[in-house]
Amino acid sequence: MAKRPRIGITMRLEIETHRFYLGRDYSEVIETCGGVPVHLGLIPKADYVAEAMAGLDGVLLPGSNTDVDPQYYGEEPHPRLGTVIPEKDQTDRLVLAEIERLNLPLLAICFGMQALNVFRGGTLLQDIESQVKGCIKHEQGMPSTRTSHSVNIEKGSLLSRLPSGKDKNRVNSSHHQAVAKIGKNLKAVAWAKDGVIECIEETRKGRFALGVQWHPELTFGKDSLSREIFEKFMAECY
Repeated sequence: MAKRPRIGITMRLEIETHRFYLGRDYSEVIETCGGVPVHLGLIPKADYVAEAMAGLDGVLLPGSNTDVDPQYYGEEPHPRLGTVIPEKDQTDRLVLAEIERLNLPLLAICFGMQALNVFRGGTLLQDIESQVKGCIKHEQGMPSTRTSHSVNIEKGSLLSRLPSGKDKNRVNSSHHQAVAKIGKNLKAVAWAKDGVIECIEETRKGRFALGVQWHPELTFGKDSLSREIFEKFMAECY
């Protein structure tokens, strides 16, 4: 029996109760695709992160109900900046540094995609509604599985090479921030109708990093593109 890939997933921190937690969908999808989810606590110590990631075959950076601290991309806080949790930012950055060192495959979802972009030297729109003229609604609300808006996918991109990676797809949406300036060794490959970047991917040969702004873990069971994103990621982890 082939060894099941071990996939690290960083957690969230509930400030009021001091609890680490994570939505079950991320872990369940990884297990369904043949992997073993390994939860990484938000302990921002380099030696802990290195030991916790030893033996991993890939990393999933999940969404979060927080925002990346704008100090990491040289900006002051916008009036509509959401909650910032230092332990989340610091741990994710240590995890991203270890991913670079070990050349691990990475799937980054929503907040995770934003954290990846900032780690690579990129910037964010701190609040889409007030910073993008004529923007569509990106915080769709419930139900979270509804595919609420379309995305245009660049031909020739990793996403477009998936069986369901058509020029246009529909995705769910739950974010008020977005990628602005693209980080190093990344490129934008999908956009919402208002120009907001919906997907970024690695440009270096021999490395795999894919960031999506939507939540394929929530639509995995009913949407073929969501399923194929996870299947592609898991294939890179074997």
